[in-house]
Amino acid sequence: MYRLIDDYLAQWHEDKYRKPLVIQGARQVGKTYAVLEFGRKHYDNVAYFNFQTSPILGKTFAEDLSPAYLLPILSHISGQTITKGRTLIVFDEIQLCERALTSLKYFCEEAPEYHVIAAGSLLGVAVNREKYAFPVGKVDRYTMYPMNMEEFLIALGEQDLVARIKVCFTDHQPMPAALHELALKLYRQYLVIGGMPEAVARFAETGNFTQVRHIQDTIQMDYLDDMSKYQDNANEIKKTRLTYGTIAVQLSKKNTRFQYKLIKKGARAAEYENAIQWLVTANLVHQVYRAEQIMKPLDNYKVIDDFKIFLSDMGLLCAQKDIRPDDVLFMEEELVEFKGGMIENYVDNQLTINGLRTYFWRNEKGTKEVDFVVSLDGKLIPIEAKSGDRVTSVSLNDYIKEFKPAYSIRISQRNFGFENGILSVPLYAVFCIK
Repeated sequence: MYRLIDDYLAQWHEDKYRKPLVIQGARQVGKTYAVLEFGRKHYDNVAYFNFQTSPILGKTFAEDLSPAYLLPILSHISGQTITKGRTLIVFDEIQLCERALTSLKYFCEEAPEYHVIAAGSLLGVAVNREKYAFPVGKVDRYTMYPMNMEEFLIALGEQDLVARIKVCFTDHQPMPAALHELALKLYRQYLVIGGMPEAVARFAETGNFTQVRHIQDTIQMDYLDDMSKYQDNANEIKKTRLTYGTIAVQLSKKNTRFQYKLIKKGARAAEYENAIQWLVTANLVHQVYRAEQIMKPLDNYKVIDDFKIFLSDMGLLCAQKDIRPDDVLFMEEELVEFKGGMIENYVDNQLTINGLRTYFWRNEKGTKEVDFVVSLDGKLIPIEAKSGDRVTSVSLNDYIKEFKPAYSIRISQRNFGFENGILSVPLYAVFCIK
């Protein structure tokens, strides 16, 4: 399946300033598959090492970190001849071996002609947890996410539709009605299936939502197991699981701001901030702060105790809430309280995958709110997300009057268009905003 990282890896391969590459991201987002496919297409051979399935590797790195020492041994272990520029060396689950992570510094300094990629499912958590000598400045870094809407459409064989969406977005021209309705239908399927590659591949092959849900449930159980594996304190494990399990509940409220009392009665920030940080670092959730002032850089004006939390994958969100696929596909009325939060989660996923840092705005009285504010081409742009085609927004109008943005973006079921300084973007085309 096509992944956005494919283009990045191709550029990395040709970059004369290339360093060893560290790819991080949540478990099951497709890191290993993407790297091995890249190696198969661009190199004579791949020397693959997995620190989870081959514990003996750790002993090798404990002896000596110099590439001159390591390369002959790694060649023997893998059964592959490792050649400069023609072999891709892959260290998988590298978070399990502190010394292997440190060795990337020496590959950068002493053997830059060798192409090395390291991947880790919980790399951020492990680095924080142990006394890792992370090779700062000696590696390139890339965070991989679940598949976005573009990747999903391509996986279903809709390359031509993707091309048409991109043209309509650029030209601000409406999609033909039939294609617009088709794209909205596929968008609703994406809300149910999400972007976990195994779930997408299974749906593309079978069209069976029951099998997809089974895959999603299995992934969530793996995530819960990781919370136990990478935390030593039983109380912290419990708090992390409770916090993760309440995200869908948080998004079901009219005000989607994160509320500790929804975790359990009497819960306080000091008790659960470590749990939230663990989930963020593990790339299982994304934290979006309120911007107190709309000024550059927005990060200077974030309010650290006023934020929202979104799950990293739409399919896992629906599975956590145990939502029936038909309820989403036909947007049943029973979902009315959840639709707003679900759409915000979807939009945040797409923007985050595109490398945009999202914030939200609320007026001083707390009566008006704009879902997202992002920096696009050096301009601070407000984004309003609507689940239907009723797009009237007093909050966005007030924001425009107060801050006078270069333009605004309104995401809804409506077709493409640009009127009165507001760019209309259909829900299925959020991946175009970058």
